[in-house]
Amino acid sequence: MPAKPATGRFGARLAQAVEIKGALCAGIDPHPALLELWGCREDVAGVERFALRAVEALAPVAAMIKPQSAFFERYGAAGIAVLERVLVVAREAGALVLLDVKRGDIGSTMAGYAAAYLGDGAPLAADAITVSPYLGVGALEPAFELAGRTGRGVFVLALTSNPEGADVQAAVTGTGRTVAQSVVDAVAARNAGRHPVGDFGVVVGATAPIGQLRLNQLNGPILAPGIGAQGARMHNLREVFGTASPHVVAAISRELLRHGPQPQSLRHAAQRFAEEAASLGHPGPCR
Repeated sequence: MPAKPATGRFGARLAQAVEIKGALCAGIDPHPALLELWGCREDVAGVERFALRAVEALAPVAAMIKPQSAFFERYGAAGIAVLERVLVVAREAGALVLLDVKRGDIGSTMAGYAAAYLGDGAPLAADAITVSPYLGVGALEPAFELAGRTGRGVFVLALTSNPEGADVQAAVTGTGRTVAQSVVDAVAARNAGRHPVGDFGVVVGATAPIGQLRLNQLNGPILAPGIGAQGARMHNLREVFGTASPHVVAAISRELLRHGPQPQSLRHAAQRFAEEAASLGHPGPCR
C-alpha cells in the first residue's frame, strides 16, 4: 500500500515539524552490526523487525525519518517490500520521510526515478529524497519538477564528508566557484521567492571541509549527516555552519540506533538530540 499523498509544500511541512519536534532527522539503517546489537537476524525478517521497531519508536519524536534504501535493496524484492511498509508506518505515525536513495541520471531515466519516489500513488513515494548532481544539476530537473507538482522535496548532495569527495566537490569551475558552491547556488535559484522556506535542500556533511561555502542564500533546509559514528558532535554544528545554522537539520543514524532496541531508550536519545539541536538557533521541541 503506497504512503499517503503529501499535502502542502514540503518546505513548509518540514519547518512546522522542526518547530514542534526539533531539528532531528533519524536514520533507519539496518546495518549488519546494528542488527546484531538488536538481536535481529541478518535476513529480511530481521531487517523488517529492526526497521519497524525503530520507526515506531522514533517517528513520533523525530521531525524526519530517513531510511537508507541500500540496506533494504540488498535483499531484493522482499527487502523493497519491507521498505514500502516502513514508508507507510512512518507517515502514519506522523513523521516526514526522507528516502536516502542518492539517485542521479539523465532524461527519461531521471524521470523514471522521480516517478518512483516523488509521484503520488507510487509504492515508494516519500516526502523527499536525496539525489546526486554529478551528471549536472540540470539533469535533475525531472525530480525538481515532479516534487514541485506533488508537494515533495529534494535534497541535493553538495559537500560530503568522505575524503574522496574533495576531488570533485572542491574543484573550481570556470565561473571561479567550487563545484559544491555551484550546486548550492543552483538549488538556491530554485528556492528563490518561496516562503517560509523552499522545498529543495542540500546535503552538507557535518565533518566536511565547509570553509568558504556560502549557504545563507539557500532559502532551504541543510541536511547535516555525520554526527556520531563519523566524528561530528551536535554541540559543534553551530560553529561549523555559522549563520546558516538555523536551517540545519541534523541527521543521526548509528549514534542514535545504538540506543535500541528498547523503544523508551530510543525515544529518550532522540529527544535529547533534538533538544541539543536547539543550539542551532531553532526553537526547542515542544513538549
